[in-house]
Amino acid sequence: MNTFFIVAGILIALSSIIILAVKKRGKRDLDAAGRKTITAVIITGLVVFVLGNSFTIVPTGYSGVRSTFGQISTATMPQGFNFKVPFVQKISLVNNKQQDANFPGQVWGETSERIQVYAENVDVTYQISRERSSWLYANISDPSNVIAANLVATAVKDAMVEFESDEVCTRSNIQPRSVEKLNKLLEEKYGKDTIVVLQIIINNMDFESSYNQAIANKAVAMQQQEQQAIENETAIAKAEADKQVALTNAQADAEAMLLRAEAQKKANELLSQSLTDEVLASQFYEKWDGKMPSVMGENAVITDIAPNKD
Repeated sequence: MNTFFIVAGILIALSSIIILAVKKRGKRDLDAAGRKTITAVIITGLVVFVLGNSFTIVPTGYSGVRSTFGQISTATMPQGFNFKVPFVQKISLVNNKQQDANFPGQVWGETSERIQVYAENVDVTYQISRERSSWLYANISDPSNVIAANLVATAVKDAMVEFESDEVCTRSNIQPRSVEKLNKLLEEKYGKDTIVVLQIIINNMDFESSYNQAIANKAVAMQQQEQQAIENETAIAKAEADKQVALTNAQADAEAMLLRAEAQKKANELLSQSLTDEVLASQFYEKWDGKMPSVMGENAVITDIAPNKD
């Protein structure tokens, strides 16, 4: 808006001066009223021009820094309409919005195991504190370029060395730790809460080629080992199952043999109990044909087995 007033004041004053020049060149003098009018217009133009240099509007998301003859004020000017002494004071703007800085190169570092790893194409989102804008403008040659590449590289390297090789490439590990490291470095350089890093995005991260090949070989070996372990477990399980089946069958056979032996024993006991003298004599009479032995030995004894007639 102040630019509009400045331009309008210049145009008004110049137009009045041009009118006076044209009149004089045409040798036509203005009357007193005309001269007063031209003078009033010139004065109005000058007033508008001075007014245009007497204020500045600080837009949303920015803070103003006032300098008087090059001397920067420590107080930060708020957003909106702000007065200044025309032609003496100057108000500069500092961006307090979230800003992004991109670092496309590779940052090489090491893991805790001293394995070479790199981060590539790093995006940093940061914000400049409103309260520290005047100090930053007074002490930094370019406040719009406060995140240096070497600071980002140092922060990422410091974060890498805190992780092992199987953790360092995990974004949820390396990116928050890089934010912590970079905020610490910025605090040491610019002071507490001057610049706050909100987020770091690492678009690509990988190991050196030789280590990647070693990782691939290790993965293949682990897969083979796991496959062999599965096969061994399967074989052991089958052997255990066969053993259990054989044991069960042997136990069943032993139980069957035991049952048969018990049955035979009981049968023998019953048979022994049933073979009394009367039963044996009865069976002898039933099977005897009534004849005496035809051949007898020298010491043979003839037993009278004829029935008793008494």
